[in-house]
Amino acid sequence: MKAMILAAGRGERMRPLTDQIPKALVPVAGEALIHRHLRALSAAGFNELVINHAWLGDQLVDSIGDGAAWDVHVQWSAEAPALETAGGIAKALPMLGKEPFLVLNADIVCDFPLSKALGWAVQHMMATADALPLLACCVLVNNPDHHPEGDFELDGQMLTFSGIGIYQPELFAAISSNQSAKLGPLLKAAKAQGRWMGFHHQGYWCDVGTPERLAQAERWLLQSKTDDA
Repeated sequence: MKAMILAAGRGERMRPLTDQIPKALVPVAGEALIHRHLRALSAAGFNELVINHAWLGDQLVDSIGDGAAWDVHVQWSAEAPALETAGGIAKALPMLGKEPFLVLNADIVCDFPLSKALGWAVQHMMATADALPLLACCVLVNNPDHHPEGDFELDGQMLTFSGIGIYQPELFAAISSNQSAKLGPLLKAAKAQGRWMGFHHQGYWCDVGTPERLAQAERWLLQSKTDDA
């Protein structure tokens, strides 16, 4: 299964830090956010990756190249300007292929085991005699303080979308290349059609969207290293 890392965001709330470097290269506990994802994806068995970029994207390409340092192969999808989440994925579809693929946001820190995605694809993303294949399987987390209302209801509880999901290319069929489009409406439409599944991850997750949350994620990572020592 291929995977895509979404790294085109401007990181407005992280300024002035992101005036000089793309948000995905912001260091946390001594390692760039996106480098952590490359390590995790490689360890989970994902070795064919697509990364999109816009703001200061040349720095990302220079930092990662073809991905060989992480034992992966990276293809790049350049956007000018950034196309929002669904638009960025739709533009990259020719590189992602016709099978389900994993997508994750570059600006999160999470201990969700990405290897689970491979099992989900086999178990839930294929058509059966009785039903169409799911269009999306999304990892959900407990609502953080900055997003108390959540995004999706699962088993009677409102939860927040983590930025990690497995999607069918069909989900993006109505979006043309270079069209800006948000992901949320597509996921909610798939849920209304009964072609969406959510998984509640109850481990650690942080959307590194502000300097305060960057510090929180760094504290957690440093503590995790201490606990593992």
